[in-house]
Amino acid sequence: MPIVQTSDKTDLYVKDWGNGRPVVLIHGWPLNADSWEHQALALLEAGYRVVSYDRRGFGRSGQPTGGYDYDTMADDLASIMNALDLRDATIVGFSMGGGEVARYIGRHGTQRLRSAALISSVAPFMLKTDDNEGGVPEDVFVGMKDGIRKDRPAFFETFFKDFFGGDVSDATRHWAWGMAMLASPKATLDCVDAFGRTDFREDVKKFDLPTLIVHGTGDEIVPIDTAGRAAAKLVPNATVEEYDGAPHGLTATHGDRLNTDLLAFLKG
Repeated sequence: MPIVQTSDKTDLYVKDWGNGRPVVLIHGWPLNADSWEHQALALLEAGYRVVSYDRRGFGRSGQPTGGYDYDTMADDLASIMNALDLRDATIVGFSMGGGEVARYIGRHGTQRLRSAALISSVAPFMLKTDDNEGGVPEDVFVGMKDGIRKDRPAFFETFFKDFFGGDVSDATRHWAWGMAMLASPKATLDCVDAFGRTDFREDVKKFDLPTLIVHGTGDEIVPIDTAGRAAAKLVPNATVEEYDGAPHGLTATHGDRLNTDLLAFLKG
């Protein structure tokens, strides 16, 4: 698998499968590219070139001290797009990865892109503020960081129960837990601030390309009203799919349905 080096010399681990039109998969917190297993195989078998990578600080990528802000992480995505010379690409962001999709478009435009998808995404803005009354209270993010600092393994054991709901096996939750444990503790903490506090509202207004928004109505990690439905109001002419009762981790719990919707969107 190739390694792409960013502007600050951080090595990013990249999977690059197939030879068709490129689809770039950007994982959620606190996971890595392996979390896209269900979608990556389906896309590859449908004839697409599937590119996925471990975010800085996570999985098999380098673990620098800093750079866990969305400007830097969007530039990391740009480094991959440029290094692999990806064109006519669809970028798909899950959860935290939806922020990279939004900030990439906000900073780098859509010249290399054909379309975009936001899956259980944190965009447009998670934090509750005076002008975002439907957001998540700050003490939720403070509590997450406290739990991680106190006992990171125990925190994620509980976290993944809410992440997937009761719709997956214990083995799947353990698989996700193992990915979380590969991550840098510093990156894990810093990214809570990044996805919890970054405002993407101006970024999503710049979406001038076909966009798919998928969100579960039972999402207890990134509430649909705060994120998916709010994004649908800001992204022009988005295709919106609400999965009734689906939890946050619908890439696994509703993988077959998501694959069908992604493939239909890509062919559209």
